[in-house]
Amino acid sequence: MYQPTLETLPRPELEALQLERLRATVRRIHDNNPRYAARLNGIGPDDLHTLDDIRRLPFTTKEDLRHGYPFGLACAPQKEFVRMHMSSGTTGTPIICPHTEADVQQWGEIMARCLTAATLTGSDTLQITPSFGLFNGGFGFHYGATAIGAFIVPIGAGRSPLQLQFMRDLGSTAIAAIASYPLRLMEVADKEGFDFRRDSKLRVGVFGSEIWSDEMRRRIEDKMGIESFDIIGMTESGGVGMGIDCVEHDGIHVWEDHYLVEIVNWETGEPAPDGEQGEMVVTTLTRQALPLIRFRTHDLTRVVSRQPCRCGRTHLKVARLSCRTDEMVKVKGINFFPKQVESVLLRHPDVGNDYLIVIDRVDGADQLTVKVETRGLPWPEELSQRLSDDLYNMIGLRAEVNILHPGELPRPEGKAVRVQDKRRK
Repeated sequence: MYQPTLETLPRPELEALQLERLRATVRRIHDNNPRYAARLNGIGPDDLHTLDDIRRLPFTTKEDLRHGYPFGLACAPQKEFVRMHMSSGTTGTPIICPHTEADVQQWGEIMARCLTAATLTGSDTLQITPSFGLFNGGFGFHYGATAIGAFIVPIGAGRSPLQLQFMRDLGSTAIAAIASYPLRLMEVADKEGFDFRRDSKLRVGVFGSEIWSDEMRRRIEDKMGIESFDIIGMTESGGVGMGIDCVEHDGIHVWEDHYLVEIVNWETGEPAPDGEQGEMVVTTLTRQALPLIRFRTHDLTRVVSRQPCRCGRTHLKVARLSCRTDEMVKVKGINFFPKQVESVLLRHPDVGNDYLIVIDRVDGADQLTVKVETRGLPWPEELSQRLSDDLYNMIGLRAEVNILHPGELPRPEGKAVRVQDKRRK
């Protein structure tokens, strides 16, 4: 562990620390930003007697942060800002997330915990493939790797042939990436005759930023010969590193001394019982420049356990993020999520790694088409029918499945595009 004492705090002590830091966060808002304080329903730090009292505070949404552009909800003077990042959304007013020096130090601390949980040490070489720019990922991994003393290869996004060259020549033992990027690397490796097990020393992958299925995880691990770790976090909460799964791989530890997490019914906002799926709501406990109160993430998960883990950590475990409420697709009155489609497709060994869900309206009725690449199966009609049947059993909708040759689907830069809804045009 990177910080054994803090990572193994007994739950009563951990919750007492959370309450202390929650009060300090609310106090910081009241002391530094009257406009922000006015949103808190008149609740001050002295009104918070238990962690349950957080429910008296209002939710914060992305729209609230957009309305505060650029620094309307900041709780530190701009002269104390040392850097900023921007939410990865591509439309609307940007969400600017400033950092003080203390925020950067906090980010490095939680990222060091994450990398250590993923078995990295100062002897590892970490190849960082997320970009170093407005997107926060590259910098977060850099700070964490610096803290544990690892050798950093800060290559950033793209340039897949060079990524493979560096893996081989520099002896990279770990790779950090958005979850879909390993699929692209695997594709390029096949074309270049690069064998991850033979030509690299990779042993660990730390992936996040996207919802990715267990089926995708198995494909990546089998092909690259690595153990993968699912990392969570978002620009609004201060960056990647809010939590990660440990070597037990039975839930994602959330660093509760820095974040207070609630799971709520995404329609009513009421608390969801432990074990029941709901929307993850995050309150930051140690952020200075932009503290968040009950931020609605849109990510769906559930509490797995509040008991100590076999790894020794005592922090809350939540399930791997299953879906996003804002990614739910509705076709013919039936709701489903792209991850459900991915799970069906990638169970078939003859199906490639890339797919696209296309929704259109034809003669006034919704039409669902799934385009998927194969690995050269000679009877695509048979596979198409099998996949269509499996999708119907999963989501209750009949889809037309179009079988494509490898490489026919576009490969966009950055996060994978899985849904094309033509009804919105």
